[in-house]
Amino acid sequence: MTAITEDGTLDEALQRVHSTGPELSQGWLSNHAPMAVESLARHGQARTVHRWLDAYRHRTDELPSAALTITDDNWREALGDPRHLGSWIAHFTRQTAELPWTDVLTVWWPRLLPGIIAGATHPVIRVGHAVRTLLTDGETAPRTAELAHALGYWAARHQPLPVTITPSGGAGPHRALDAVPSLAVQEGGVLDRLARLPAAEGWPAAASGLRRPTGPDDAHDLLTELVRATVARYPRYAHGDAVMLVHAATAPNAVLRVLPALPRSLWVPSLTAAWEASAVITAAYAPARPVFPAAPGPTTMEESFALAAAHGDAHVIKLADTAWDVGGPAALAATARACELIEPGAG
Repeated sequence: MTAITEDGTLDEALQRVHSTGPELSQGWLSNHAPMAVESLARHGQARTVHRWLDAYRHRTDELPSAALTITDDNWREALGDPRHLGSWIAHFTRQTAELPWTDVLTVWWPRLLPGIIAGATHPVIRVGHAVRTLLTDGETAPRTAELAHALGYWAARHQPLPVTITPSGGAGPHRALDAVPSLAVQEGGVLDRLARLPAAEGWPAAASGLRRPTGPDDAHDLLTELVRATVARYPRYAHGDAVMLVHAATAPNAVLRVLPALPRSLWVPSLTAAWEASAVITAAYAPARPVFPAAPGPTTMEESFALAAAHGDAHVIKLADTAWDVGGPAALAATARACELIEPGAG
């Protein structure tokens, strides 16, 4: 894994990001800045971080104020209420100031995990980027603050799935994803599509085809393979929705990045939630028929990520970051396909 260059760039960027809210000024779209700048800084593109932020800044909104103090008595009522975005961020800022961040994560991960689809999976992805930095590059005030912002966003947008998907079949991730049925009507936003799942043909039985893990280590292995499978599928299905299908890969990879910071007793439920996220996004956005693009791309991961950085879109950058973890021809093809289908620019 590539380490963050210790020149202060990431911490400076995170401090800039933390003056803004977790969502953009246009509707409830997510603020991708913290995830994009962490990826850029990690993969040799630190010199581009502040320029990317300058181009993106006009889309961001102010950090919402905290009108409610979240407590042990009222957190359940406030969970999933976006009116309390600022209050949840303030809550986790206090928590991470008073306790080790790993303790805060251990308490709240199982509480938040059933709402993994929140914000189209952006909150859990943001948590994954924050935890990766804390684990691999050390703790600083801006990095701990980033985890607090990420957890606060997740809590405020917490969104349980309308159906429960429990791995109970005999298939590995590649075959299990192939068996996930696409929604007959793929229209509207994430919440519109989620609402159609309970009545969709083949749900939840077909989506439960992933084999049940035998324990924590097997759950880790299955999750690793799930990330590989979603990256490999991306070039063939991205024409359905090139942006949204990025999350079928980046969401489970975020969970994989968090596992080392969690007790092993949480690894199996973490796999289940990651599978739910990938299966739901696949059903909601993947077309029924794949295509097989033959466009050649870069031949190394360094070249591939540089291509994504030059492209500029945050989803392309995040997919390239996950592809880097996977490696190999499928990863190179995924990034090249995202660059081809997604509009360039800091978006």
